[in-house]
Amino acid sequence: MYYGYPFRFYFDPTYFILIIGMIFSLAASAKMKSTFAKYRRVRSDSGLTGAQTAQRILHAVGIYDVEIIPISGSLTDHYDPRTKRLALSQDVYGQTSVASVCVAAHECGHAIQHASNYAPLNLRSAIVPIANLGSSLSWPIFLAGLLFSVKSLTTLGIVLFSLAVLFQLVTLPVEFNASSRALRMLETTGILSREENAGAKRVLTAAALTYVAALASSVLQLLRLIILAGGRNRDD
Repeated sequence: MYYGYPFRFYFDPTYFILIIGMIFSLAASAKMKSTFAKYRRVRSDSGLTGAQTAQRILHAVGIYDVEIIPISGSLTDHYDPRTKRLALSQDVYGQTSVASVCVAAHECGHAIQHASNYAPLNLRSAIVPIANLGSSLSWPIFLAGLLFSVKSLTTLGIVLFSLAVLFQLVTLPVEFNASSRALRMLETTGILSREENAGAKRVLTAAALTYVAALASSVLQLLRLIILAGGRNRDD
């Protein structure tokens, strides 16, 4: 892409930053999908479905007020602390594979975090509104600042995008902790055998990499905004 004043165009080298971020994200996503697909074909020895796994884990830690529901889509599983609903996708809810058991256990990890008042989860929930606001408004405001050469707008755009990066940063310990809790519960409840735990670690590690890649991509985009703003300031 080229940008600049009329009749003054030059190559934007910051696009290489975007490309690096895209490579990270695509590689992590591909790893997650391939690992999930591999262990989706491996039936767990316990024969428990994702929904049954979730119920057993939650009851084992004394949680009885979380509703386990099916939802459409693939890898759309999540836990909503506002409604205390643990939603499992069609590849997980009624399936007995090692992959489905792992995903269900991971979401239980979030429910356990909520029940134990886990600080990083509370922080992530608190910043969701401002992170969404920053994500949606940062680029329009930043581009308006570049277009009209208003430094305050470009600065505001960078600050708003930083809120989205902060959300990604806080998400990392939340997700890693949920996976750690999941592996521990799968072992202590005997849902997976010792041999199956190796596959569980691969599934959950691949899932964690997607969050690492998301953070790296966001940081690189933030770096690009800072470089673009600095370049325009020098032109002025």
